[in-house]
Amino acid sequence: MPLPQDMRFVDLPSFGGPEVMTIGRRPLPVPQDGQVLVRAEAIGVNRPDIAQRQGSYPPPKDASPILGLELSGEIVAVGSSVRGHGVGDKVCGLANGGAYAEYCLLPTGQILPFPKGYDAVKAAALPETFFTVWANLFQMAGLTEGETVLIHGGSSGIGTTAIQLARAFGAEVYATAGSKEKCDACEKLGARRAINYRSEDFAEVIKAETGDGVDIILDMIGAAYFERNIASLARDGCLSIIAFLGGALAEKVNLSPIMVKRLTVTGSTMRPRTAEEKRAIRDDLLSEVWPLLEAGTVAPVIHKVFAFEEVVEAHRLLEEGSHVGKVMLRVG
Repeated sequence: MPLPQDMRFVDLPSFGGPEVMTIGRRPLPVPQDGQVLVRAEAIGVNRPDIAQRQGSYPPPKDASPILGLELSGEIVAVGSSVRGHGVGDKVCGLANGGAYAEYCLLPTGQILPFPKGYDAVKAAALPETFFTVWANLFQMAGLTEGETVLIHGGSSGIGTTAIQLARAFGAEVYATAGSKEKCDACEKLGARRAINYRSEDFAEVIKAETGDGVDIILDMIGAAYFERNIASLARDGCLSIIAFLGGALAEKVNLSPIMVKRLTVTGSTMRPRTAEEKRAIRDDLLSEVWPLLEAGTVAPVIHKVFAFEEVVEAHRLLEEGSHVGKVMLRVG
């Protein structure tokens, strides 16, 4: 069956609230060397999408200006030199942009097969959070069996993924969340103790629970938590920062504990990483994590699935923050 000449996509005529997004039409993208064109079946909605919509997270110059960083679906065309992937393959992948559309280009180094038994929605819920957690918690911070880790935002898509992966690889997990229901969800996923940040000081709880502190902290808050994060780390600990929901500018911070406790402070964002770096993450996921997904040891937590046309409502839900896990769009 021939491909259509154009497709529906989520247009962003101006920056602003969710209501600025509309459904538009534009020509299908054409796969270039090393790319595949995927007909979308499901799409993940993520915090970076909100930041881009608001104008604070511009796409790289060589990326699609269309919103969206992850999707699943069927390959319908391949570019030159593509090997090992063909038309008809079901894949999910990390996009450099452009996922909020009926068709999207994916580099072959950023696609993965559906785990056995997975449908399109579950598969589309994997790439963004699993790439991010693996890169920051395992590759950069070096989490290993027997270590302790504190995961902020434990009920988010990133948090629910990090809790499960850390437990699956033998770590003891603590998490923060903003309600009893969210804390209960974190503990059900494997956290030894979930801390309600609205009623408890996580630094005090971590000290009481561990004595010396945790080995690693995965943080998406930033400046507002910086000093308490440093206080919550054990000697030779590592703070891995992946977002700045609590601000990026920390003033009058006492840095001496970093030296005294020999701490490492690191951080990254996924989008600027090179194709080779993303391929290395993909390869690790395929060998180390996909077997866990197929065995049911780890699974994406999906809060709600919206129709593609309901993207405004999906963004509102994500911004409101009442969800546990992933917010998804279904196409078609």
